[in-house]
Amino acid sequence: MARGRTRLPNPLTPLESAERARRFGWWYFAEQVLRQMRVYLVSVIMYSIGTPLAYLLAMGVGLATLVNASAQHQFSGVSYQVFIAPALVASTALMSAAGEFMYPVMDGFKWRRVYYGPYASPLRPEQIAQGHVVAVFLRILLPTVIYYLIVVLFGVAPSPWGWFSVLSASIAAMSFGLPLMAWTATLTKDAGQFALVQRFVVAPLFLFSGTFFPLTQLPWFLQWIGWISPLWHATELGRVFSFGYQEPLWLSLMHAAYLLVLAWLGWVLAQRMFARRLQG
Repeated sequence: MARGRTRLPNPLTPLESAERARRFGWWYFAEQVLRQMRVYLVSVIMYSIGTPLAYLLAMGVGLATLVNASAQHQFSGVSYQVFIAPALVASTALMSAAGEFMYPVMDGFKWRRVYYGPYASPLRPEQIAQGHVVAVFLRILLPTVIYYLIVVLFGVAPSPWGWFSVLSASIAAMSFGLPLMAWTATLTKDAGQFALVQRFVVAPLFLFSGTFFPLTQLPWFLQWIGWISPLWHATELGRVFSFGYQEPLWLSLMHAAYLLVLAWLGWVLAQRMFARRLQG
């Protein structure tokens, strides 16, 4: 070997490459999705900073001065800023999931068909779905952490356990996004379904999930929206962690179980729909 020349690692054989893909294919695809996301990483970070600042200044500072003066005892003994902060963290995660589990999934199957190239390799359809989910989870986790840091800087997360609200918000995003991903995998064309989901599913969940006021203040015929909404369950858990919101232990456990079961069902269905679509 010539002096100064570095020895290159022994290349893998085709069988070794295939075996490695079978074992770690989900991460290979997740890495590819994350590399694509780097294109709009700056936008994600700026959105993660701008959105909480806008909401906290408008709702937590502007509106809160009026609410705190007129309804001091309606928000579990804390200020309005402290009350809505966990809901804003959870809603940001859920809205990010709504976008990432619709248009990119349709892009993979229909527009650019980016799922079919990896499927021609030893990767299984389930691994492609798993990799997409892992990448989106990390993409959602980043702005959620940034959002919570800004909440802490505003001084509206008094409990040291408030960090767990980041976890509950991220799980809520998965519990909403994974069933949405499974449904998107069944679509053969975009006929305006995504706009309808944003307008008639995401927006009502944001407004009627106890985000800006306790769910019990809604008329009884609208409270069911909160009961089935992952956002409400994550918001209630976030309030327990952030400022010691008083609720029975069994109810907190029910919130967690609901989110986990819904996320698990979506995880199973998404893999099944990917396999059916790619193998069909």
